[in-house]
Amino acid sequence: MSALPLGNAATPEAGRTNPTPLPILAASPPSRLAAFVKISKAVARRYLLGRQGLWPGRRWVGKDGAAAAMRQVQAIQVDPLNVVARSHDLALSSRVAGYEPAQLDTLLYQDRAFFDYGACLMIYPMEELPYWRVHMRRRASHPRQAAFVAHHAALLDEVRAALRERGPLGSRDFDGNVRVASYRARKDTGLALYHLWLTGELMTHSRRRFERVFAFHADVAPPGRDGDVSPEEADAFFARKALAAVGLHDANAWAREFAFYSGRRVPPAERRQRLAELVECGAATVVAVDGYDRPCFLPTADVPALERLADGVLPGEWRPLGPTSADEVAFLAPLDGVLERGRARWLFDFDYIWEVYKPAAQRRWGYYTLPILWGDRLVGRLDPKLDRATATLAINGFWLEDSVLAADDAFAAALAHGLGQFARFHEARRIDFAGVDCAPLKERLPVLVGEAGIIVA
Repeated sequence: MSALPLGNAATPEAGRTNPTPLPILAASPPSRLAAFVKISKAVARRYLLGRQGLWPGRRWVGKDGAAAAMRQVQAIQVDPLNVVARSHDLALSSRVAGYEPAQLDTLLYQDRAFFDYGACLMIYPMEELPYWRVHMRRRASHPRQAAFVAHHAALLDEVRAALRERGPLGSRDFDGNVRVASYRARKDTGLALYHLWLTGELMTHSRRRFERVFAFHADVAPPGRDGDVSPEEADAFFARKALAAVGLHDANAWAREFAFYSGRRVPPAERRQRLAELVECGAATVVAVDGYDRPCFLPTADVPALERLADGVLPGEWRPLGPTSADEVAFLAPLDGVLERGRARWLFDFDYIWEVYKPAAQRRWGYYTLPILWGDRLVGRLDPKLDRATATLAINGFWLEDSVLAADDAFAAALAHGLGQFARFHEARRIDFAGVDCAPLKERLPVLVGEAGIIVA
């Protein structure tokens, strides 16, 4: 495996320290849990970001790269809000060079390489569908869904008949019988479609102005992608998937991830036992992160990469295709998995709450604020908005964690390059810096961005 030096990553703060004994789980055999390597927060950050394809720069390209990125991160959350671009497109753009939203549509609805699913809507690889069928059956047996069937059997039959007669349909294709007050739909036929989709009878066939168009499961799932697995096989798969998601978890974060995937309430004793089994069989490895009082778990297959990072060397497979995150900042999607389960706070010392659903008077930052990644740190926030009529990217708000960065030449250059890339991805021809109230960046950024060919509004 080729490797690149990481500069100051080899300093004591960035490396590993002596193994430290610590009891991890009471139900765990002591053989594998007696001692483990303690790593610095810098190494933990770099591992987490590198495994997610965010550091030290984009290493995938185009449609195939988008597919590789989604398999690597395990799941991408979908959100309909389109203030600049949708969260899932922002997440892929920050990882994949040359990414375009049309590439994701092709992967989902033409190649059928992925599918979207869940009350918290996520994108998953199509090869996982047999395991998700177990999750769907569990959804169908949930009291809420069983009650819907009991009260709306005729409505469900009506929707099924329409789909058989007319083919793939969306909610707008039904007039509905009753208006409903629901986050999921505005009429009863829309709720029926959602129920049939959530319980696995339907899948997303395509999208029309981003609204889902549904078809029967058998008409969407490719041949050979609909095998049958047992609940135990599915749970074993989801336990490992939860470990691979993001890549670094404490026991509580892993348990929440596992319960989310499995689609059921998981008793605490079972959580402990499953995690202990992952460690005992060698699938999971325990590490301690300096300054964090809980043991963390990561896939054992990633230990060689972690060791290289601790020695100040970049794993060869993480080599970026273009600028590094030190040369060009990235703006993280608001629903990026890196930020979830409290990781932004304990690992990056960054307090992040997406405020889009807060009343304006209660927002501390802005409506659609995105964290700014520079190198391996979250150093600030950007609140952007795209005016599509004028192709103008407006910076409504900009905040730095440390005001000293405003005078840092390297950061100013990286920020300008990042803004230029961000504008090009959104097909913006100009940037309005009115919301940047941070001297001397307010004066320097327009000049630096203008040198990249972007007009300053």
